[in-house]
Amino acid sequence: MLAVLAPAALSPDAAVGRWRTETRNGIVQVERCGSSICGTLVGSDGLKADPNLLDSKNKDPSLRDRKLMGLTILRGFTRADGAWTGGTIYNGEDGGTYKATVTPVDADRLKVRGCIMWPLCKTQTWTRIR
Repeated sequence: MLAVLAPAALSPDAAVGRWRTETRNGIVQVERCGSSICGTLVGSDGLKADPNLLDSKNKDPSLRDRKLMGLTILRGFTRADGAWTGGTIYNGEDGGTYKATVTPVDADRLKVRGCIMWPLCKTQTWTRIR
């Protein structure tokens, strides 16, 4: 009887698609990368104004001349209990890379959580772009 009340499990590919972030109208293209997922930055308010925007805040000075457009910001995940865990997310706003979890909520929403270390985490809900 409980199985009838539980929501249907989402496919591991529910995270695949184009997503709008909560900040700066970021657009991230999430794709399968082998048995994992990865996400590439393909747009934002800043990139709309300047498509050649550089990764100037990267903590590694040798990477500050790379373009933000097309940069892989999500990587290294494994599938566990309905979520993608054990991966990282790169934040171009502060140049930091954080431990991350990506959890499909439904067909049109992802919960993306980045943590410096638990419990110092921030969660955003990304919405699918149709």
